[in-house]
Amino acid sequence: MARDDMPQSDFRDAILWHLAYTLGKDPDHAQVFDWRLALSHAVRDRIVDRWMAATRATYRADAKRVYYLSMEFLIGRLLQDNIVNLQLADEAQAAVESFGLDYAGLLLDEPDAALGNGGLGRLAACFMESLATLGCPAYGYGIRYEHGLFRQSFAEGRQVEAPEDWLEQPFVWQFERPEARFTLGFGGRVATRDGRAVWEPESFVQAEAFDTPVIGWRGAWANTLRLWAGRAVDPFDLDRFNAGDFAAAAEAEALARTISRVLYPEDSTEKGKRLRLTQEYFFSAASIRDILRRFEADHADLRLLPQKVAIQLNDTHPAIAGPELVRILHDERGLPFDEAVGITRGCVNYTNHTLLPEALESWGEGLFADLLPRHLQIIDRIDEADAKAHPDRRNTARGDGKVRMGELSFILSNRVNGVSALHTGLMKTTVFADQHRIWPDRIVNQTNGVTPRRWLLGCNPRLSRLITQTIGDGWVGDLEQLHALEPHVADAGWLDAFAAVKAANKADLCDWIAREHGVALNPQALFDVQIKRIHEYKRQHLNILEAIALWQEMRENPSADWTARVKIFGGKAAPGYFFAKDIIRLINDVAAVINADAATNEKLQILYLPNYNVTLAERLIPAADLSEQISTAGKEASGTGNMKFALNGAPTIGTLDGANVEIRELVGAENFFLFGLTAEEAEARRAVPDHAARAVAADPRLTRAVEAIRSGTFSPGEPDRYANIVENLTRADYFLVASDFADYWRAQREVDFAYANRTEWTRMAALNVARSGWFSSDRTIRGYMQDIWNAQSLLGQE
Repeated sequence: MARDDMPQSDFRDAILWHLAYTLGKDPDHAQVFDWRLALSHAVRDRIVDRWMAATRATYRADAKRVYYLSMEFLIGRLLQDNIVNLQLADEAQAAVESFGLDYAGLLLDEPDAALGNGGLGRLAACFMESLATLGCPAYGYGIRYEHGLFRQSFAEGRQVEAPEDWLEQPFVWQFERPEARFTLGFGGRVATRDGRAVWEPESFVQAEAFDTPVIGWRGAWANTLRLWAGRAVDPFDLDRFNAGDFAAAAEAEALARTISRVLYPEDSTEKGKRLRLTQEYFFSAASIRDILRRFEADHADLRLLPQKVAIQLNDTHPAIAGPELVRILHDERGLPFDEAVGITRGCVNYTNHTLLPEALESWGEGLFADLLPRHLQIIDRIDEADAKAHPDRRNTARGDGKVRMGELSFILSNRVNGVSALHTGLMKTTVFADQHRIWPDRIVNQTNGVTPRRWLLGCNPRLSRLITQTIGDGWVGDLEQLHALEPHVADAGWLDAFAAVKAANKADLCDWIAREHGVALNPQALFDVQIKRIHEYKRQHLNILEAIALWQEMRENPSADWTARVKIFGGKAAPGYFFAKDIIRLINDVAAVINADAATNEKLQILYLPNYNVTLAERLIPAADLSEQISTAGKEASGTGNMKFALNGAPTIGTLDGANVEIRELVGAENFFLFGLTAEEAEARRAVPDHAARAVAADPRLTRAVEAIRSGTFSPGEPDRYANIVENLTRADYFLVASDFADYWRAQREVDFAYANRTEWTRMAALNVARSGWFSSDRTIRGYMQDIWNAQSLLGQE
């Protein structure tokens, strides 16, 4: 086949063409890696024309664009996702299998892009897919991390961190854009020339763009995820090299690349803090320059910017984008300062993701002044103007030697949104109570959602087929059509089919775990799953405490009719978060003891799967029976894992926290296992002296479980290994593990009772699916488009 004869329609020929002319391989010598890349290129070809057509349509319409700035985009594997959205699954599978290859194995050969940590990044990925599905012109902006967060493994139960290597293989989906480079300054001083402030940086780095097309459902529209990589302005010093100083010759390039090497570098040191702030300015400033470049190519009047540009800050990481836009408009484009601030506020919106005051980023003024001296002046001026306009305000963007990014984001935003109804309400009364008093219309709610294409159609094909056979395929683009399943839940035959789907998914998971981890699980047991970032407020230690207490009860009453249960954990702890890392080790130590106990291990098993990522979530969620969403009420902004589990037929055990509240309202209280203090009760409980010690003393099960940890039952030879955890549980216990334990135990026994009646359990699980359609990210993005961005769909205009 000649190079000029590249096929446009026959998928099989397209794969062979790329195998030969893109990869330089013939079929007889190609490996799985080569076939997967050839398939990926063939799929990418189908995307590019649609991508370019969408771009041309946006320019023709002179449409408002949305720019989504996020430190994370947890996109996962893209090959299957793109095949699903292009509706090429049957064609691709037939073509691959015609070569005698394993289609599923080929898909799994793709590395999982390590561009995020947890819910924040996965939400950004879902939003990008829904923006494309809805035909809303958009760019996502972030960092092209070479190593991402880290690859997690365990050594003697401890978390071990190693660099992720996802970019060691070619990343087919990206297009390098060397023409899209911006030179960014750091440090230096601010001079005055002709009465105007001029920033004179002392060092520079380049941001180079890499573009990934994001295709929506049925391939009707495609947007762009643009990620920035650090490059040196002068990457190689030939004089140093010729003088024999070979390492120093490439030092500038190594330092520049450091910016885009690792997601969330450890920031317990001053150097770590400096790198974090450098990263945040790096991608935010490059993105602002790119936004202005695109706008100014077609518009001469900067005052039109809010009509054409909507910038969404995903948490406070890109908060410096606001002052950077003010700086460029005022210092470089010459607009009056107040007008520059007004234009910026007309463009910028901020999504808050936390009610934890310590999680609202702040930076020491010394570091800030050293790295971004002009921006500190601009922030001071913005804060002073805000103080003058609102002399009775209590919260400031500057104070106590800190630059407070949450407060700054609020001041510079047109809209500030929460991500669940409860979270948004609490924002108004807690972290942003003062600001809400001043700007009562600025805070709005947009409850999170997930894309049904990846989190049902793609990851759970058996259930998807059953749904489509029952109600048609319209649900994929309109998830609320799942309501049409409800009448079928009363059909015993349909319920049997639903139960068979779950059983098959569980069998697949058992086979994979046996093969990859050497652990045999009981597929008839209840699969109880908690997968998320490890943090005290998410309370993985409450879960393992209940497991200890259950094990102790089983040992005391071996003849009781216990419900068999497999507890599965997954999640990473930040490298410097030592308490969270202790929780991981405790779970692994408890698992080692309980799993080795012949008296109980047929009824209770515990498994901590390493290196939790999107791919692992796609394996676990379709097979889960029970969704653990047990954060302390008032601390989880929303969650999206809770939505994915419900959508795949796993009822929730959870508190009235985040989107749990809305899930319970929609699926029905009888199909949700509620426990725990409310947010208001939690605040009152913290005010009680010795609340933790009292809770432990009042519950014999909890007392005994804590004592087992204290005495070294799970750490023989080192009884004080978990002294910090015991101290926390019995004294401070800010996240109220001890106070909620008794009610959590009660709810778990209700789970046991309900699971024993499989028909009723299956009905409950099916109703969770039928009533979860509201949690589509398509619905969320429609809300943003209408209430925050004032953006329109261009579907049909491409």
